[in-house]
Amino acid sequence: MEDINKMKKHVTVVGAIHIGMGFIGLIAAMAIFFALRFAHGFVGNEEIAAMVINFLSASLPLLIGFLSTLGLVGGIGLLSFQPWARIIVMIIAAVGCLNIPIGTLIGVYSLWVLLQDETIKLFEAQKTNSGKSGPVVV
Repeated sequence: MEDINKMKKHVTVVGAIHIGMGFIGLIAAMAIFFALRFAHGFVGNEEIAAMVINFLSASLPLLIGFLSTLGLVGGIGLLSFQPWARIIVMIIAAVGCLNIPIGTLIGVYSLWVLLQDETIKLFEAQKTNSGKSGPVVV
């Protein structure tokens, strides 16, 4: 029982981290979009450079915004111990491991927490008690 309570705290921390990183990612996506649109004004008549900046100003913020939104939604779901959120955050954490060094630290910690036996039991208990009202008792 003590291990499950300890893992509840870890899951809450992972959820909070992913919510925070989701907000930071959304802000970064908007900043990248506006910076690239601003840079487009300095390109002039260079066709290839304008095409590259147009492509980057559309695709890069969309990718970052999509992953950040998934992390944000997954983090909110983790705070309420939703089983689907565990899967989403594991995927986001695995992709985040490519973002060296901070994303790697967050990704490894998130995966370590979400793949523990106690955490799996915690989310399975939530799944079986989802039809009942009241708090989850493990």
